[in-house]
Amino acid sequence: MSLMTKEQYVESLRKLNLKVYMFGELVENPVDHPIIKPSMNSVGMTYEMAQHPEYEDLMTVTSNLTGKKVNRFTHLHQSTSDLIKKVKMQRMLGQKTAACFQRCVGMDAANALYSTTFETDKAHGTKYFENFKKYWTMIQETDFTVDGAMTDPKGDRGLGPVEQSDPDMFLRVVERRPDGVVVRGAKVHQTGIVNSQEVIVMPTIALRPEDKDYAIAFAVPTDADGLFMIYGRQSCDTRKLEEGADIDVGNKEFGGHEALTIFDNVFVPNDRIFLNGETEFAGMLVERFAGYHRQSYGGCKVGVGDVLIGAAALAADYNGAHKASHVKDKLIEMTHLNETLYSSGIACSAEGYPTEAGNYQIDLLLANVCKQNVTRFPYEITRLAEDIAGGLMVTMPSEKDFKDPVLGKYINKYLQGVATVSTENRMRILRLIENITLGTAAVGYRTESMHGAGSPQAQRIMIARQGNLAQKKELAKKIARIDESQNKK
Repeated sequence: MSLMTKEQYVESLRKLNLKVYMFGELVENPVDHPIIKPSMNSVGMTYEMAQHPEYEDLMTVTSNLTGKKVNRFTHLHQSTSDLIKKVKMQRMLGQKTAACFQRCVGMDAANALYSTTFETDKAHGTKYFENFKKYWTMIQETDFTVDGAMTDPKGDRGLGPVEQSDPDMFLRVVERRPDGVVVRGAKVHQTGIVNSQEVIVMPTIALRPEDKDYAIAFAVPTDADGLFMIYGRQSCDTRKLEEGADIDVGNKEFGGHEALTIFDNVFVPNDRIFLNGETEFAGMLVERFAGYHRQSYGGCKVGVGDVLIGAAALAADYNGAHKASHVKDKLIEMTHLNETLYSSGIACSAEGYPTEAGNYQIDLLLANVCKQNVTRFPYEITRLAEDIAGGLMVTMPSEKDFKDPVLGKYINKYLQGVATVSTENRMRILRLIENITLGTAAVGYRTESMHGAGSPQAQRIMIARQGNLAQKKELAKKIARIDESQNKK
């Protein structure tokens, strides 16, 4: 198949026997559930755009594994051009959905595993690289959406995996069989897993020799026996359940989701294992995945930011404040911050380099700088958008009140902005801003900007590690003509 249509993607999800719980109940039909469906539509856009000739260069590419045309979300980067196009693709999709489109994490996991399995095999004589190539060829042929699962619950953050009072706080191997392993644990904050056919699981931290059972990487179908999901709550999520919900939802068609994913004694066959006890390579896998995923934020968050900036500018128009110099300056600042994020995403891509396996790795220092900026700038962009929108964004009456035959005429009269714009359209743009900054889309923009792809401190640790302070000292010594023989012993 190689390239699925959106319709084929949706039908493929219907064939899965997913176990998804929400509000204490098993969801009988995740595909059509009103809270889940907008997030599925966001993933669907990655299939829809791949069918458009206009976006062919961004959305599709020739596979190095099969020589066939594949969706870029299943591609193993072969050049810095591939890395740059990835970021441009993500920005475009962020503009189309104003939400998280969820396929980035699987793409980033695949590229990290491709190079890490190659180097693990080189050191240990294992066959993980062949396992992964065979598996990923299947993914490219089917054009499946793959979730990436890295973050463990961690329990007591001051203790390592084997020191926890409950050993399941980090996902681990609990049984080894001739034909595979059995794993138990959980992965948290799983973006898009309900909309994925497959999930790749990886360790969450660098590991020590005694952590051997936790050094496991593998892939299983999302409807594997023993795997189930507990859907995460989002602010304003139940608005989607209201009869006739439209204005109040804000971004009605698109959204994102997260889930707590439980692996309750899940069997993994040998040919789907990509790391199994080689603890010294866990850190490499984590570092490479994190680098790719931090690069991703220089694209997807920028695309959503474009929509938010446009919404803020429209709010200013509808409020009659668009000529005010301070409003113009705030829109300039929002644009400046957003383009700075994009610059970081492009820069770490342009400075990429080939791994031993042949796929391209981004510049890790610049990728971490990119994500460090993402932990800050979207918050300021959000603040400025809320400033421009005004307090009505969070105090205006509901859509039901607006459509009420008695109350509606008062809302229509007193919430009117400029005379040429309807009250309804003013309400719609304010609800969109609310959705992106405070509501369900905030998971994929505001809050995720802080914690997605690792906390701010995780990036600072990597910046310190990659910053090469010793070399910078040598540069300064040379310019200052330092003679260290003059130093006191």
